[in-house]
Amino acid sequence: MQIIYTLWTIANNMHLLETFTHCPKCGSDCFTENDFKSKRCGNCGFTYYLNPSAANVAVITDGYGNILVATRSKEPAKGTLDLPGGFCDCNESVEEGVAREVFEETGLRVKEARYLFSIPNIYSYSGMEIPTLDMFFLCSVEEETPLRPADDVAELQWMNLKELDSNRFGLCSIRQGIERLKTEP
Repeated sequence: MQIIYTLWTIANNMHLLETFTHCPKCGSDCFTENDFKSKRCGNCGFTYYLNPSAANVAVITDGYGNILVATRSKEPAKGTLDLPGGFCDCNESVEEGVAREVFEETGLRVKEARYLFSIPNIYSYSGMEIPTLDMFFLCSVEEETPLRPADDVAELQWMNLKELDSNRFGLCSIRQGIERLKTEP
């Protein structure tokens, strides 16, 4: 993970926590860089570490070599392809989060979510760069449920995994995940 932080810092020429100028504990402006992923308050001594936010990605297949692909309706990457998923809520497991996100975005109910792999990512949101850990799950769903694009999804479609051009996906971790899925048995 330090490599991702270091690459991000070099690419953006700033510390990951540069936008945080005041201590979240005491409000002091004596909040300075401690190391590559933390800042320390010179007033109260509090050290804040920036760790990645947990995010989930659903890989839903139809049994014929196709996966369910969404089109993003909101920024970041509006209009590009994506896979269903999103951020985990507090007090929610990643498995619960992926099931909730799939339902919110597609109307499908997840019966089982099996962990596949994870990819670190930087997610641009509201002018901030948020480090995430995107966890990919192979999800089986209840078949009788009709597809219903909702939340931040404009459209849903089944696409052949082997024929997918990963460059059509707007988020870096999803592009990498598609490439990985195409090469794994």
